[in-house]
Amino acid sequence: MDTNTLLLCRADLLFPHLTERQRRLSAAVDARAIGHGGISQVARATGMSRVTIARGLAEVDTDELPPERSRQPGGGRKKVRDLDPSVVDDLQAMVEPVTRGDPMSPLRWTCKSTRQLAAALVDKGHTISHVTVAELLHELGYSLQANSKTLEEGSDHPDRDEQFGYINRQVSRHMRHGLPVISVDAKKKELIGRYHNKGRELQPKGKPEPVKVHDFIDPDAGNAIPYGIYDVANNLGWVNVGTDHDTAAFAVESIRRWWNAMGQPLYPKADKLLICADSGGSNGYRTRLWKVELQRLADETGIDITVCHLPPGTSKWNKIEHRLFSYISINWRGKPLISHEVVVSLIAATTTAKGLKVTAKLDPNLYPTKLEVSKKAMQGVNLHPHKFHGEWNYTVGRSLDDTS
Repeated sequence: MDTNTLLLCRADLLFPHLTERQRRLSAAVDARAIGHGGISQVARATGMSRVTIARGLAEVDTDELPPERSRQPGGGRKKVRDLDPSVVDDLQAMVEPVTRGDPMSPLRWTCKSTRQLAAALVDKGHTISHVTVAELLHELGYSLQANSKTLEEGSDHPDRDEQFGYINRQVSRHMRHGLPVISVDAKKKELIGRYHNKGRELQPKGKPEPVKVHDFIDPDAGNAIPYGIYDVANNLGWVNVGTDHDTAAFAVESIRRWWNAMGQPLYPKADKLLICADSGGSNGYRTRLWKVELQRLADETGIDITVCHLPPGTSKWNKIEHRLFSYISINWRGKPLISHEVVVSLIAATTTAKGLKVTAKLDPNLYPTKLEVSKKAMQGVNLHPHKFHGEWNYTVGRSLDDTS
């Protein structure tokens, strides 16, 4: 790696985490290490002025400021966000539509570089450097992330990014009007019994929790199927813990239970609901029973239900995975799930520093598999496909013959 590339990497990765003085001193040390022409080379790489770097060199030699200060009292320019308040909104508008992973996560990342963003902001009339862009992104909760093995088969759909943008607009529109927006999915099935559960928890030294050596399924104990509903606006989770099968009927029943117990009290005037779901599984866009059951729910509640599916192969980017399920897994790590009651209690005890609260209920009902949905039943679904990928985005309204 050449010197200029190294300086660019240091500026992009390190500077957002440093104070003004620390950046100045770091640039000064780099300039001194380079030797002749070092000030000019560091200035070009970091975007700092030659005067600032020279002042840093003077501070390194004389230590003229107390360690806790970045500049002399009253010195320095006002921050860009104070001089140009709209720059933050414009920056977020550029980043959020292409944000990958969970847009609500504390660590968000974008495929646009700070230099590209700075250039785009300059084109919009702002005066800003890539260093300042990096600082603003850090304040907004963005960070650089390495590649992660989360891609699945079929993830390269040509309209994948456009679908994420469409979902983002639908979510923003519903939330702007005070309407409920939920992210739904079924967590992986969990064996009930004294089975090994990944992770560790505090125990008396030399007395770990005893579990079975082999994960042979106990047919009498069964398993637990947590189906989650995450309320995006209120940071609230609802988990319906099933004991039978993960079917479309179970998925919609979980949403029904959330609506009756939590959703309707929170949104008493709502006449629309937006559901963000994966493309496959019990709530998949090809599943006929999913749409038939949604029709029943729409008729019962009197609300129009809009569904936006994540593109195929992107289930790991479902918001509920990062905002709810990951914290449930953390909360019960190292604990054997010896009964359904224990599963419900551990899920309900899940909280976060950001204020997440979770309600969990046991669902002992039976949900038979391999149910066939006739064409007549599908014709009874008041389905309105959207113009953009109607197979992924659609609204289920109340039945046309419903006069209640």
